[in-house]
Amino acid sequence: MTRAFSRSALKKARRIFPVAATVAALGAVAAPPDTASAQTAFTLPAPPFQVPYLPSASGNWTLMIGIGGEYKPDFAGANGSKFSPVPIFTIRRAGTAEQFRGPRDSASIALIDFGDFQAGPAGKFVSARKARDYPELAGLRDVDFTFELGGFIQYFPVDWFRLRNETRQGIGGHHGVVSDFSADFIVPVARGLTVSAGPRFTLQSSKATSTYFSIDAAQAMATGLSAFDAKGGAHSVGAGAQVSYRIDQHWEVHSYVEYERLLGDAAKSPLVTVRGSVNQTTIGIGASYSFDFNIR
Repeated sequence: MTRAFSRSALKKARRIFPVAATVAALGAVAAPPDTASAQTAFTLPAPPFQVPYLPSASGNWTLMIGIGGEYKPDFAGANGSKFSPVPIFTIRRAGTAEQFRGPRDSASIALIDFGDFQAGPAGKFVSARKARDYPELAGLRDVDFTFELGGFIQYFPVDWFRLRNETRQGIGGHHGVVSDFSADFIVPVARGLTVSAGPRFTLQSSKATSTYFSIDAAQAMATGLSAFDAKGGAHSVGAGAQVSYRIDQHWEVHSYVEYERLLGDAAKSPLVTVRGSVNQTTIGIGASYSFDFNIR
């Protein structure tokens, strides 16, 4: 008797459960929305799978966007300089402490944030190098623009010191790997005013270095420069400094100077030794605006 009753109850539960789940889902859809928020909201489709240890993209985020300008070398290894616009773009989870941003930081999203440690995707745009634009490049081939896509990690062992690495793969003009290392000492001088400075170091694969610094036999005949096969390795070493001022919770302005000295085959290339310079200096200014938005 008990066994028969149990089987009957089980069959009924199996019939009722899908109906109850459907009613609950419809109730959730029909329920009135929460009080409107001032935050912008976006709705993402459900992911096809879950990645272990990776937090959900849903929730509140803080977006920083802005524009800056840099007076920097005409091209990698050049002796002359030009002024170019620079976009500013970072995203972090809302409510997390605002983190220091260095002038060499690429556009990035801190998907993983433990306060003193962040990590996530990063990307950088490298403009094209056209031989017709500069007499120093006469006889060399053009290099198309490149998207460098990869990731970053950064760590604050203490509030006033940051370590950061970005490693990116080139797509387009070059197909090599670039890895930037930086360290910054961060000193609050007055309310809203911060000064920072620290060393820089860059590694590049052969595919990244060769694209800009190699000279093949045909180019050697056209330019009068010696043929040169540039390999990867240590690419540059230098230092940078920045002054930033936070006007209010949304607006920030900054200025900076970055110096790097080319190393290895980049420094040995005839393009640099004969027509360029191993010393590369960039001076920049910028302004950014931060606001919150919601993804659900």
